[in-house]
Amino acid sequence: MSLVVTDTLADERVEFTADGDVTLYVCGLTVSDDPHLGHARLWFHADVLHRWLDHLGYDVRHVENVTDVNEKITARVGERDAWAAERDVAETFTATVFDAMRGLNLKRAEVYPRVTEHVPEIRELVETLVEKGYAYESNGSVYFDVTAFEEYGKLSNQDVEELEAQGEPDERSEKRNPSDFALWKAGGVSETAAREHAKHDHGAETPEGETWDSPWSEGRPGWHVECSAMSTTHLGDTLDIHMGGRDLVFPHHENEIAQSEAATGETFARHWLHVGLLEMEGEKMSSSIGNFWTVPDALAELGVNVVRTFYAGAAYRSEQALTEETIAEAEERWERLSRTYDRAVDALDSTAARAKAEDEALREAVESARDDFATVMNDDLNLREATAALLDLTDAVNRHIDANSDSAYDYRGLREAVEAFETLGGGVLGLQFESTSDGDVDLAGELVELVLDVRAAEREAGNYERADELRDALQEVGVEIEDGPDGATYRFE
Repeated sequence: MSLVVTDTLADERVEFTADGDVTLYVCGLTVSDDPHLGHARLWFHADVLHRWLDHLGYDVRHVENVTDVNEKITARVGERDAWAAERDVAETFTATVFDAMRGLNLKRAEVYPRVTEHVPEIRELVETLVEKGYAYESNGSVYFDVTAFEEYGKLSNQDVEELEAQGEPDERSEKRNPSDFALWKAGGVSETAAREHAKHDHGAETPEGETWDSPWSEGRPGWHVECSAMSTTHLGDTLDIHMGGRDLVFPHHENEIAQSEAATGETFARHWLHVGLLEMEGEKMSSSIGNFWTVPDALAELGVNVVRTFYAGAAYRSEQALTEETIAEAEERWERLSRTYDRAVDALDSTAARAKAEDEALREAVESARDDFATVMNDDLNLREATAALLDLTDAVNRHIDANSDSAYDYRGLREAVEAFETLGGGVLGLQFESTSDGDVDLAGELVELVLDVRAAEREAGNYERADELRDALQEVGVEIEDGPDGATYRFE
């Protein structure tokens, strides 16, 4: 079965096609604040798409931009002593974005282009649009004439004549049509725009942001033209996949199509994939609203595997709710996968695993898991069902281990199961399976057992408060303790 995706431009499910390498462009973050789980939802789904295309045998050229020129960034100048200019703010939050990406176990993109290093390409693109009659200069600014591009509105299914005004109110007197959008803006960030996004009162010294020379004025590039210039610079005139949040369909992606295709005469992107929003407390997760959970805080509390398992619980194209219930489900699903993987590795590496032992049911379960996983992944990246396929495999593995604990394990069957967890769960879903069989963890286990011996002695002496402190200390470093009739057992989270 070929990969089928939901294409926003086609407004239906279509078969994915590519000639040779796959070029994937992802609309990156405007670096004006710490990244939160709403931003990371797009990153996760782009990452899994990249991983699945790798698995299918494609060579993926993945580019994700960094928007480091924006009025939201300029509005934060002066909030900290080190933030004397727009670039200072941008550098701070670009670093937090990259740290969050590494913490989420994302595959690295081929490049992460920044607006500030692509101003020459942006100016060249704007000049081309002016020369071809798709754009015009007005008071030092340059605007795209949406009426000059006949297919404007094809992504968002809107009629040009019914569109509302785009851009800031002070632009309207400069534009031929209210729905025209800025490609180049004369001067710096307007005081109105800076104050709109400011988190504190700048007083009389409202920052204007960085500006560059151009044939029209000293000014700044428009938001939409930045992505067109960066994507085509690194991936060519036609992309195989353009990916972004659903809230970017209009105007951002609609404008990207218009300016890119007007300039090149080529299809800008063959497939458009849009990721639904993450909701918290019934609203879109947003820094401006204040209902957000930063990526570092979520990783510190939940761990990367629970966060990724949570994201895999809903289709990329739909909205997803962050609630206590959805987090609890992700924790339970990861616990099942992790515990079973550990059991499988321990059994596989034990002397009870034999070359001639054979469990046909286990081997069939591995084959079914692989087949089911591939089927649902090719069915519009159905990650929830892909995870379910691995959970079905955990049942088969546990049945085999439980039934053969006093005899012999099927070495080949267990090896294939472990490889399925690592290849599909690790390689595709990006989960980090860590066997408790390696030397470092064995040493850690010996130390945990020593602490448990001390804890048991404290309990026998009636020092229950001290025993609880030891248990809590182990849990803080990622060791889960479970008391039972035969004493305490533990596992590494």
